[in-house]
Amino acid sequence: MKNKKIAIIGCGNLGLSILNGILADSDVIPANITVTRRDVESLAHLESSGVVVTNDNKAAIESSELIIFALKPYKILDVIDEVSSHLDEKKHVLVSLATGVSLAQIQNILSPSFPIYRAMPNTAADVSQSMTCICSNVDDPEALSLVKSCFDVIGVSIEIDEDLMDSATVLGACGIAFVLRFIRGMVQGGIQIGFDAKTASAIVNHTVLGAAELLIQRKEHPEFEIDKVTTPRGCTIAGLNEMEHNGFSSALIKGIVTSFDNIEK
Repeated sequence: MKNKKIAIIGCGNLGLSILNGILADSDVIPANITVTRRDVESLAHLESSGVVVTNDNKAAIESSELIIFALKPYKILDVIDEVSSHLDEKKHVLVSLATGVSLAQIQNILSPSFPIYRAMPNTAADVSQSMTCICSNVDDPEALSLVKSCFDVIGVSIEIDEDLMDSATVLGACGIAFVLRFIRGMVQGGIQIGFDAKTASAIVNHTVLGAAELLIQRKEHPEFEIDKVTTPRGCTIAGLNEMEHNGFSSALIKGIVTSFDNIEK
């Protein structure tokens, strides 16, 4: 990544999260990164970091190698079409972050051999903890290595089949909101049983972090770890059973499925 030139086209909330994660890598040279947005004034604060800020997508593309299109689904195809004459398949690798826009739709605008990737990171990229799912239309180890190295800087990346990208959007990207809502509920419960909001938040946030690390490091099923803290007639199993009686797991599953059903395709 040190000497690679990157453009983030349409640097909104997600683009900024990715940029912040990339800039946190000491090997990255800020001057090698160009970000664009129509409202360029909203990116003015980035100039002091050395990042190139512009509203000229074509110029950004011409000066870069890895092009990340962080645009809304309804905009991305039009923008790629507008800049297509400046995209060179021998020089550029294109990454789309647009939900529901297939590789084939992008391919229809560019040449059949153009290396195109879809990536679905989440806003935890801002703190270098994104889970990014990646798929592609090409078998190009060098291009894949470049794309993965970019997203590995902001967390962890995995390759999946394209037909699972919408599912990845829901589980990984929407999932941030689902987990945050769960955390908010735990904090509210903590306040009701006696903690002030700040203390409740500290306890809950680190408890959730610890629970995730248990599963990541030990690679066990969640129920394996749950069994360790549920004792006969104990308070943990009483709380879990009350949550399930009120539809906790089924509500979460229904929410995930509903989000999936509402992805624009």
